[in-house]
Amino acid sequence: MRMEPASVDHRGELAPLDWEYVPSREAADLVEIQPRYGLFIDGEFTEPASGDWFPTINPATEETLAEVARADATDVDRAVTAARAAFTSWSKTDPAERAKILFRIARMIQERSREFAVLETLDGGKPIKESRDVDLPLVAAHFFYYAGWADKLEYAFPGLRPRPVGVAGQVIPWNFPLLMLAWKVAPALATGNTVLLKPAETTPLSALHFAALAVEAGLPPGVLNIVTGAGDTGEAVVTHPEVDKVAFTGSTEVGKLIQRRLAGTGKRLTLELGGKGAHIIFEDAPVDQAIEGVINGIFFNQGHVCCAGSRLFIQESIAEPFLEKLKARLRTLRVGDPLDKNTDVGAINSAAQLAKIEELVRSGSRGGRRAVPTGLSPARPGVLVPAHPVHRGVAEPPDRPGGDLRARPCRCSPSAPPDEAVEKANNTPYGLAAGVWTSKGSRILWMADRIRSGVVWANTYIRFDPELPVRRVQGVGLRPGGGTSRAASLSGDAPMSRLDVRKTYKLYIGGEFPRSESGRSYPVARPDGTVAARVARASRKDLRDAVRAARRAFPWMGGPHRLQPWPDPLPGGRDGGGPRGDLRRPAPGVRRWPAGRPGGGDPQHRPSRLVRRMV
Repeated sequence: MRMEPASVDHRGELAPLDWEYVPSREAADLVEIQPRYGLFIDGEFTEPASGDWFPTINPATEETLAEVARADATDVDRAVTAARAAFTSWSKTDPAERAKILFRIARMIQERSREFAVLETLDGGKPIKESRDVDLPLVAAHFFYYAGWADKLEYAFPGLRPRPVGVAGQVIPWNFPLLMLAWKVAPALATGNTVLLKPAETTPLSALHFAALAVEAGLPPGVLNIVTGAGDTGEAVVTHPEVDKVAFTGSTEVGKLIQRRLAGTGKRLTLELGGKGAHIIFEDAPVDQAIEGVINGIFFNQGHVCCAGSRLFIQESIAEPFLEKLKARLRTLRVGDPLDKNTDVGAINSAAQLAKIEELVRSGSRGGRRAVPTGLSPARPGVLVPAHPVHRGVAEPPDRPGGDLRARPCRCSPSAPPDEAVEKANNTPYGLAAGVWTSKGSRILWMADRIRSGVVWANTYIRFDPELPVRRVQGVGLRPGGGTSRAASLSGDAPMSRLDVRKTYKLYIGGEFPRSESGRSYPVARPDGTVAARVARASRKDLRDAVRAARRAFPWMGGPHRLQPWPDPLPGGRDGGGPRGDLRRPAPGVRRWPAGRPGGGDPQHRPSRLVRRMV
């Protein structure tokens, strides 16, 4: 920082100092960018069969960084052939050896993190401090995490013997190029699969530099293949008949199209699509902490986040002061050169995304909403940032499906009781993430139970960890993501069971396995229709014996604050025609069943009577 000399006002007092950040630009020459990049197939870079190339640009300056090969169906077929050939040996490689390679990759990413951070910023436009402090540490953490699981998968999925699926075709977006690569590639390699990766057209350089790093780490040829291009290249990857598993992260409409194309093919499919996260802020929330959470939720990575918190629901009693504080905080954000370490908001990924944001800002101003000036504006022509990203209004219409939701303005709406906030938060076809801001733990749990969202953060937002499983609900994807769930989606299923399946399972009553009095059993089928085992069919007497065993075990749950259990019927009691047994005398400090409760005081109406009627 640079401090300007203080001035003296007319009263002879010192006027407030003007603070200004001195530019602190990261060196762009830390990374060596080649003029041309080919396709990475079978362990080496090759030229495309079509001879077609396209430029990748720096969105902050709109200058061309390099030319990248455009793959067609012929190139994709070559890559799949290489992946299929490598699968034979890689799938049989000792898991500990696979773990060593992944661990080596993670260490090399850490060693070259500064280089990759600069490359991410140059090719994608995100601020260098986000690439350096968020993306790269998470990339290394994911490879470390799955390196640890590579030889322990049988412990991750008890009762199963995981096996690789085959060739995994993966298509990733442009908002987190290297992190999305880690999410997809690390679990695939750890479980013994080979990979065909297609990075986004606007951000291919990180993946291509990672391919060179993987070769240095000792990854065998053909295990990882990378083809670059536009949508037609991704379509060729997804629809190739030799691809066994498809993983796609991107827009919702493309995800639905892929789902329709793959229906009936037998391919495994994982979709991680867009979302519109909701912040619900109550009057007892830590306001300053919530302000930072909202800023992080919508402006992190210029809002290019699938779980960005782009909708605010603020309790009416604090709506006005909260918005005033929010506007004041927005004016402190620094917009500028993404390579400057002081920059908070960098460049929008492309001119097409900027046009989408501007269209959403204009449409948000209709229908009674008004834009809240934030003070954000482009620092210079090349830095593409919208100037008014916050709307406020009372009405909350349902979100329109369609469009890439990684570019959106933020909008806010007042809400009164918690049930109204839940209704508004659920008024969307997307359900990826939400944030609840309150000091009451019971309210957090109540809200989390009712919000239709894959993850609900409490008094924080956008906190991810390799171990965190993120469930997708509604229109944002298929299957969970994160943790061992990614490895599960890349492993074999039912036929690999190593459970000790007996021919016929008996009943379990009173700590023993008795045969059923009926002498009957029924089959349990596998997914393919074959019989896995038979299970005993209980009779009425078996049910009666089970209830008696449960009642005999009831004192095990007793204590000074438990009710004294009722005794079993004596032999020859109601079931046998003789007199009933009397109630037991309660132990010291143990209460009887209250007389005012159902069955209280009257042995003829005690709760166990209903149980005997049932059996």
